[in-house]
Amino acid sequence: MYQYHCLNPISDKGLNLFTEDYRLTDKLDNADAVLVRSAKMNDMDIPKNVAAIARAGAGVNNIPIKECSEHGVVVFNTPGANANGVKELVLAGMLLASRDIVGGIEWVAKQKDREDIDKLAEKQKKQFAGCEISGKKLGIIGLGAIGALVANAASSLGMEVYGYDPYISIDAAWNLSRTIRHSRSLDEIYTKCDYITIHVPLLDSTKQMINQEAFDKMKEGVVLLNFARDLLVDEEALIQALESGKVKKYVTDFANPLVAGREGILVTPHLGASTEESEENCAEMAVKELRNFLENGNIKNSVNFPACDMGICVAVGRISITHRNIPNMISQFTRILGDEGVNIADMTNKSKGEYAYTLIDLESTASREALDALAAVEGVSRVRVVK
Repeated sequence: MYQYHCLNPISDKGLNLFTEDYRLTDKLDNADAVLVRSAKMNDMDIPKNVAAIARAGAGVNNIPIKECSEHGVVVFNTPGANANGVKELVLAGMLLASRDIVGGIEWVAKQKDREDIDKLAEKQKKQFAGCEISGKKLGIIGLGAIGALVANAASSLGMEVYGYDPYISIDAAWNLSRTIRHSRSLDEIYTKCDYITIHVPLLDSTKQMINQEAFDKMKEGVVLLNFARDLLVDEEALIQALESGKVKKYVTDFANPLVAGREGILVTPHLGASTEESEENCAEMAVKELRNFLENGNIKNSVNFPACDMGICVAVGRISITHRNIPNMISQFTRILGDEGVNIADMTNKSKGEYAYTLIDLESTASREALDALAAVEGVSRVRVVK
């Protein structure tokens, strides 16, 4: 019997995928796995029995990744599950920025008591006029699940789309429309595009990547959209770019005192994935990831350990080992099992940065002594009997 704990409300469409072998517990100390959305876990003491955490969403800034990695806790996210919801909001953001729809709605609301509002509207509508996005150049920085969907949708709307992503995956490349122009540098995006939208993760290398230098290269009157992470944009430099007219509009999904209510900036309250469909998709993917890991030891979509898939175990037993990515680990594992007289039926070892993961199928059950010896190897963080 596996036990799981939810730190946030999780869609029943996902939770219903758990079988009778799983039980929801309201105590974190009893859980083998944790499901989370926005709850802050960075200052939380994660019990030793927790083997996995699944974030029903893409970002994992609310999870202490380093600590989890050191203790062999596999952290999953759900890339692409909320991509369509974010894509639709990005398209809405472009339309709101190109035409003063918000200003028009606010003006009408203020005139609600005027009997001649219809005639007055005809006179005043010119002040809310804008431009169409068809025929305009859109630059997309990051062609992952969301960026690729935005690219294809914008192309269908008649935009000339430029995409920049030096690390584009094969799957993303295959899914892109042939009309998308592949930019070899960010400079091409900055100098050519009327609209620019960012879809990259927040890393040390991407923090404030949209800075004063980037703004200096952009076209006059550019529209910038940020539905990825607020810290990707140097917002102090952004304010200056707005005041100078370099940036016409900034559309962001991240509210803070600097941007909220400021002229030229449209701020939504982190609505990107706030759709029923996105929440259901994320919950389903997160539960499937946890089940495959707990029941088979397989890893898919982990942010701290490598992908690893040995299918369903048909051997007598299977053990998983999370450990540091250092030399001589495999030879120590095989020697310990060999000394115990346990034959290995199949094995795989994968690494990701500082950490690695080993799955071993056995032709006989490993003894407690053998498991303890594996756990005692320097660099090993967790040994788990999968079957």
